Amino acid sequence: MVHSAPESVSPEPIWTPDPDRAGLSTLASFTDYVRGQYRTGIDDNLDYTALWQWSTDRIDQFWEAVWTFFGVDSATPYDSVLTAETMPGVQWFPGATVNYAEHLLSNELREQNALVCLREDGRTETVSWDQLRRRVGALAATLRAVGVGRGDRVVGYLPPGQHAVIGLLAAAALGAIWSQCAQDFAAGAVIDRFGQLEPTVLIAADGYSYNGRCYDRRSEVDKVRAGLPTLTHTIVVDHHTAGAFADLTADHAVLFWNDAVSAEAPLQFDKVPFDHPLWVLFSSGTTGLPKGIVHGHGGILLALLSLTGLHMDLREGDTLLWYTSTNWMMWNVVVSSLLTGATAVIYDGSPTYPDTTTLWRIADEQKVTFLGTSPGHLQACADAGITPAEQFDLSVLRIVGSTGSPLPPSGYHWVHDNVGAHIQLSSPTGGTDVVTAFACSAPTIPVRPGEISARGLGMALQAWDSSGNEIVGGVGELVITKPIPSMPVFFWNDATGGRYRDAYFSTFPGVWRHGDWVTVTDEGSVVMHGRSDSTLNRHGVRLGSAEIYQAVEKLPQIEDSLIVGVDEPDGGYWMPLFVVLAPGSELNAELRERINAGIRSQASPRHVPDEIIEVRSLPHTRTGKKIEVPIKRILQGADREAVLSVDALDDPASVGQFVTLGEARRAERTAARSLER
Repeated sequence: MVHSAPESVSPEPIWTPDPDRAGLSTLASFTDYVRGQYRTGIDDNLDYTALWQWSTDRIDQFWEAVWTFFGVDSATPYDSVLTAETMPGVQWFPGATVNYAEHLLSNELREQNALVCLREDGRTETVSWDQLRRRVGALAATLRAVGVGRGDRVVGYLPPGQHAVIGLLAAAALGAIWSQCAQDFAAGAVIDRFGQLEPTVLIAADGYSYNGRCYDRRSEVDKVRAGLPTLTHTIVVDHHTAGAFADLTADHAVLFWNDAVSAEAPLQFDKVPFDHPLWVLFSSGTTGLPKGIVHGHGGILLALLSLTGLHMDLREGDTLLWYTSTNWMMWNVVVSSLLTGATAVIYDGSPTYPDTTTLWRIADEQKVTFLGTSPGHLQACADAGITPAEQFDLSVLRIVGSTGSPLPPSGYHWVHDNVGAHIQLSSPTGGTDVVTAFACSAPTIPVRPGEISARGLGMALQAWDSSGNEIVGGVGELVITKPIPSMPVFFWNDATGGRYRDAYFSTFPGVWRHGDWVTVTDEGSVVMHGRSDSTLNRHGVRLGSAEIYQAVEKLPQIEDSLIVGVDEPDGGYWMPLFVVLAPGSELNAELRERINAGIRSQASPRHVPDEIIEVRSLPHTRTGKKIEVPIKRILQGADREAVLSVDALDDPASVGQFVTLGEARRAERTAARSLER
């Protein structure tokens, strides 16, 4: 049953594709291809709606078309595209054997740049496609020589740069399993993750750059090595300082990066079954030991060919800069952009050092065609009053991407007005769970402020109410009703599959529930409302927290905010808003009223907070996400260690404020009850 909400009017497009340019996109060519191969009912190669409908009605034909259109090579023929449209448990392309690294390195590009690696201090390293192949081949041979083979685990404790790319590809070439952590993670957090995998080889750098500082991580590398007893070898990288690991020369378990990639070795690939593990990504770990999410070679290959090749419209001659940490799934998307033959620009540093023009300057210097960042960075640029279009030559820039949290309409307008009216704004939503986008942009469809342009091809995305009815035009749970090749193969150390089923399929059996509140409009665009497990339910009226943040954080006095709805033992419902003030600002009566008025007019009068509380800082995951549910549970009285791992946070000390506040509030209620008696 489909429920339609009262008719609402979508905003006018802020960007509309030029038909001539759209007709030259890879997506248009793909549409022509499938029209010739299948009975699709698509009359026009720019008709995205019809293409999406076919891609979800016939997911077998769609994913087979991606396979053939992009020339995926298999050593053996597949028996079928998928065994059944069931979740979990579906098998994709049974019988086929593939290798992610082989496909990525199979183009005919030679001296063109595959990677441009930049650091805050101005140092630049370029890696051509031939150099990339040689280094991957050499490192794979080194790993093979120390006993690494199919199914073994190789892990990286590395900043963004060529080493993390080459390490991933070399492990994949052997059929080994790769995992990585960013170097801002302390040793304990790294061991929590890598220790589950029992790796045999660690690749680790001496440090990373951020905000004008180089962080020496050699002591953390020592702790990680000591905490991983299964290691047989460590490959050390002098990333910042030549000779940083010179004291380890006599350690026979230590190899040096330059030696590990210097030998001439043939580039060989182990073709593995379609769902053979490629890498393990970890959940944020804010609510317990991080879950190891395992993805397969074939599923990742197909999903990211579709995302980077069709939706992002990357191809040979393009240059992508997406600012990311090696800890975030967007890093894996950046590496996978190489599948298209594009050049990846990688930046080791802060996007706002020495000021907010940094990424725009790099885009100018490197002739970036696709620049990816976050809503927080775009807001910082707006607050700083910069005008990138006037300050830099961005004439070749086509697309600005923003992800990590919902981008408010003001962000779309800022890009349009200050970066360029010709810029397409892409604000995808997806996650570590699938390493692709459920909803995203496409070169053939318009962009409307505050909306994600469309559901992704092959993504049977719907909004459901609690009874499992589809909602169009209203807020519901984001669900995926048909399988996607890049859904996890399994969770690490989950032999029965119970944790995997509980994570996605416990609410609606056989249907993937992602945990986001979402609206699918009549036009097929998507509006994100925040996490459904942190929904604000005031008097039966549900609102996603994203709407509150959009209203509050546009005020110049507010640097950050967090709102939670706390169900209390006496049946009460307390909804505090926590704010971090900008320097020089004061939480006086006037500012409180401005905050409340903004929420009342731009979000919901029923969701004006009960209290506005100033805090010195707010904790986030290492990828910048707010941690609403753990804070809510701490305020309810849960033990801090039981609901989050402080090593997974950017500011662990900030959690103490909420512990203290929760204790004080419970003490007040206890005292009040005593007086009543």
